[in-house]
Amino acid sequence: MNPHLETLLAQTERVMRDGAFTREAYRGAVRVGVDLGTAYTVLLVLDENNQPLAGDYRFANVVRDGLVVDFIGAIDLLREMKRGIEARLGFELTHAATAYPPGVPRVEVRATANVVRAAGFECTAEIDEPTAANAALQIRDGAVVDVGGGTTGIAIFRDGQVIYSADEATGGTHFTLVIAGALNIAFEDAEKIKTDPREHTRLYPLVRPVMEKVGAIVARHTRGFTVEKIFLVGGTANFTGIAEVVAEITGIPTQIPGQPLFVTPLGIAMNDPVHPNGTDERV
Repeated sequence: MNPHLETLLAQTERVMRDGAFTREAYRGAVRVGVDLGTAYTVLLVLDENNQPLAGDYRFANVVRDGLVVDFIGAIDLLREMKRGIEARLGFELTHAATAYPPGVPRVEVRATANVVRAAGFECTAEIDEPTAANAALQIRDGAVVDVGGGTTGIAIFRDGQVIYSADEATGGTHFTLVIAGALNIAFEDAEKIKTDPREHTRLYPLVRPVMEKVGAIVARHTRGFTVEKIFLVGGTANFTGIAEVVAEITGIPTQIPGQPLFVTPLGIAMNDPVHPNGTDERV
């Protein structure tokens, strides 16, 4: 696994929290990644050495199960995030890579890329999410499982190459729906307490069946392959206990890197070819 991963993720979390590193103005080349997730839309900018420069992430219901359902809302949100990061960096962002759940129809991949283009970027690459995540993880053998808001994506790697990938509905949104129904509260309120680690012990009995379903999905798609380790990424991997449940159901040791929400966006940005940063056309 990437020996610098935890440092990169800590830096990514910092720029997401602070907007951009407080440092002398950067004027080198950049890579940009856009992750249009079911729960969160993430925009991340890296320098030419793949170090996080600036970023933003917002909760938004513009994508469902990997499919863009609010095209205008997605464009408006991404434009707003783009403008905010450009103001912090002092230059225009002109290009970005993006990603999609494995197995979605090609028309939906195009829809995701079209959102990126309509927001003012040249879309330079379209990568499936688990493969994008592995650009950051850099595992050679094992399974990368991206548990997002709406779907669970699986990619099995051998010698650093994808030999199998799949995606099924079930993710963090299903956790939220179960919590909302069990506690008789609004979806938004359920989402808020779901993301609070102090609530996880209380909520665990409610969401464990959904964790077991995620584990069953992973077990079904890894059956028949030699998989010695599973790497869980995606925002839903933040929920306490999910790694243990997946390991129990699959019988395969399961690991979660720090800040799993940002692994895939980091990998997406790494797939964007280095471009000049646009300082000749200041915003």
